Amino acid sequence: MRPLMIGVGENIGVHPAKEYLFTIFAMPVGAYYKGGVKPTNFTTSYYDRAAPHGTGQAKVGGNYGGSLLPGSQAHQAGFSDVIYLDPATHTKIEEAGSANFFGITKDNEFVTPKSESILPSITKYSLLYLAEHNLGMKAVEGDVFINDLDRFSEAGAMGTAAVIAPIGGIEYQDHLHVFYSETEVGPVTQKLYDTLTGIQFGDVEAPAGWIQKVEI
Repeated sequence: MRPLMIGVGENIGVHPAKEYLFTIFAMPVGAYYKGGVKPTNFTTSYYDRAAPHGTGQAKVGGNYGGSLLPGSQAHQAGFSDVIYLDPATHTKIEEAGSANFFGITKDNEFVTPKSESILPSITKYSLLYLAEHNLGMKAVEGDVFINDLDRFSEAGAMGTAAVIAPIGGIEYQDHLHVFYSETEVGPVTQKLYDTLTGIQFGDVEAPAGWIQKVEI
């Protein structure tokens, strides 16, 4: 379920609309990535999707225009999507396609990038909480350098649609860095997925305040 708001009204020009239409968009969906909960490979790109001080941190339709060409190029090359690097230096991971990136370090840390140009995903913050409070991991938001992928034993993309999409490997400068496996889901990633989806389906007890009863 997603809230949706678009500008309408009898006006033409580059300025805020005078009227808006608000609705709730709801539909059943399958796996966001073709492989579902199976590892797939990502590649890096010369292109940027968004930058700090823009609208990259907002769920605005136009934000994804910049991802269409590099995404298409990635698919043509046999990859699921693009790992976008920070616009300023292209040394740090910003996000994984249209989802947030996470890595599981070899010393039991759940690490995800912190940036002003990516969405503050509820899935990301849910998994940060579950990693710390349910799995006893250290949850970290910070820099994730593309040249330091060896620190991670598992990796994945996370978001509302993807939930968790395990990343088998990331191609960077013509080298494919493989994490846990290109064919099997890592044990920590699987546990996080099972816990979060279990909460969503009511099979796992949710943390206090996570479930709200909606009455019509």
